[in-house]
Amino acid sequence: MPVTMQLSRIIISEINDQQVIYLKEVGGDRSFPILIGYFEAKSIDRRVKGEEATRPLTHDLLVSVAEHLGGELQDVVITELHDHVYYAKLRVRHEGELIEIDARPSDAIAVAVTSDPALPIYVAEDVLNDVMREQHEED
Repeated sequence: MPVTMQLSRIIISEINDQQVIYLKEVGGDRSFPILIGYFEAKSIDRRVKGEEATRPLTHDLLVSVAEHLGGELQDVVITELHDHVYYAKLRVRHEGELIEIDARPSDAIAVAVTSDPALPIYVAEDVLNDVMREQHEED
């Protein structure tokens, strides 16, 4: 069963290439960071703060296209972790069928917070276990 997570922190540094978002387990104590790019971090931060752009940005466009084509954005699932790289699926319901679209977690989470209402974010239990094991080994 995937674990329900929420975006808990966004750390943006204008001097580093890698930005950090933290996901925290809803109703639990587990949390972990994901390194993302500057533009994805800014997009997520902008939406979390409720800042509107004068024109649609990339993640606004993705949400709009999905909706205009009759899709219903359902949720985001971080499905895998390989060699410190996370893999995600953006899940869209279209004509009764659930379509899973491969996505970077940063883009999927940006779409999740851009959607109204925001999409649920899940992490596969085995991914969360692997992350917790890696964090424990680093301590």
